[in-house]
Amino acid sequence: MRKFGIIIGILFLANNFTFAQKFGYVDSDYILSKMPEYKEAQAEIEKLSQQWEQEIKEMYQRMEEMEAELKAEEVLLTKEMIDEREQEIDENWAEVQDYQKKVFGFEGLFFLKKKELIKPIQDAVFEAVEKVAKNNRLQIVFDKSGDLVMIYTDPIHDYTDYVLEELGLGDKNDTVSN
Repeated sequence: MRKFGIIIGILFLANNFTFAQKFGYVDSDYILSKMPEYKEAQAEIEKLSQQWEQEIKEMYQRMEEMEAELKAEEVLLTKEMIDEREQEIDENWAEVQDYQKKVFGFEGLFFLKKKELIKPIQDAVFEAVEKVAKNNRLQIVFDKSGDLVMIYTDPIHDYTDYVLEELGLGDKNDTVSN
């Protein structure tokens, strides 16, 4: 019975807390789909991606041709010549894979170009969300496009420093910037 009372008390507090703050949400995918500059950036990113994919595909085809040529000529070559060609092929495969990572890997050219083109647009959306939130006195704004993410919060409700202090990790000179 005592647990039930505690749960009811928590629910009562949670309901009162919810009414004390004003929440809202936006659909950032929908907003972005309405922005011509976003569509242009997406088109440019897609074009670059296709060019890089074609370039890498051609490199892979060339490597497969080199392997096929070696296989066809193997009977005519000495062991040393075969080893030398295999080493050359291995080095070329490594170069192709390095290039692929350079383009499509973590923080590769594709990622950087996408960031370069999309970030200013995202910043503009964020600024608009922040302005709407302030004008409508919203403390928290969620984005319903993907995972439920807070994209704006009123800094007065940030308790991060208090949690760090509670964990013994607080630093009076270091505060979370909002």
